[in-house]
Amino acid sequence: MAIEVKAFRSEQAQKYVDELADLRMRIFRDYPYLYDGSVEYEKTYLSRYFEAQDSVVFLVFNSSDAVIGATTCIPLREEIPEIQKPFREGGLNVDEYFYFGESLLEKTYRGKGFGRLFFQYREKEALRNPEIHYSCFCALNRPSEHPLKPDNYRSLEPFWRNLGYQPQSGMYTSMGWKDIDKEKETAKKLQFWVKKLR
Repeated sequence: MAIEVKAFRSEQAQKYVDELADLRMRIFRDYPYLYDGSVEYEKTYLSRYFEAQDSVVFLVFNSSDAVIGATTCIPLREEIPEIQKPFREGGLNVDEYFYFGESLLEKTYRGKGFGRLFFQYREKEALRNPEIHYSCFCALNRPSEHPLKPDNYRSLEPFWRNLGYQPQSGMYTSMGWKDIDKEKETAKKLQFWVKKLR
């Protein structure tokens, strides 16, 4: 099975917007995100990567040249204000941080090392920028007793810690989306994780 990972910078990735939107809607529908999305919202959300000067989208292609995975990264200074806010409020320099967005992979390709590879690609990209000293991302933590939590669910926190990331006490942002079991959009609290790169 031939697998290839390609990097697309800024607007180069825009031609794959439909594939990215489809991946996000299907994969984030699962726990813990339980995301009930729309193509219209997805295209608006993804436009930040196409418009940013220094963003990168890594796409994973199978032997049929179909997109079966993706991961994104962008300088924090080019992210939306809601992502920058806890850093600015904490007196941190957003110019020193590289933000990692989603990591998406079709279920049949999981467990083959792509998760670690996604972080390696993005950290290498961050280090191409001499002003960057840290990488970061934010993650949703559902209550442990959530009714839609699968019995076989495994938290990614041990994996992130093993890669050198640490949760940042008091650093949160809020994002809203409609859960698959809800009628209306609700705000979600996401915590930031940070790793010192240099």
